Amino acid sequence: MEDNISTSAAAILEGLNEALMDAKGHHVEGIRKSSVYTVQPREVREKLNMSQQEFSSAFGIPLATLRNWEQGRRQLDATANSYLKVISRFPNEVMTAQAF
Repeated sequence: MEDNISTSAAAILEGLNEALMDAKGHHVEGIRKSSVYTVQPREVREKLNMSQQEFSSAFGIPLATLRNWEQGRRQLDATANSYLKVISRFPNEVMTAQAF
């Protein structure tokens, strides 16, 4: 049956098989992976020694949103993740910018 499939279909099937092998923990030659570092909101807040209320007010994040992130009821989107990374590295600058 595989003799009757198109070149494109064969390439897709090969890619799916490689993905399956990778998912099972096997080494797949030539596969490239990337990972995205996800910030932990509680760690950022605690690093700054701030309460949830203080952090919320200082950085313009709704308190309910912050609580949902910290308690795992809501996942960070890419924008929130990036914003928290910036807060973690440059908290004073972000607070100053928020004052405008």
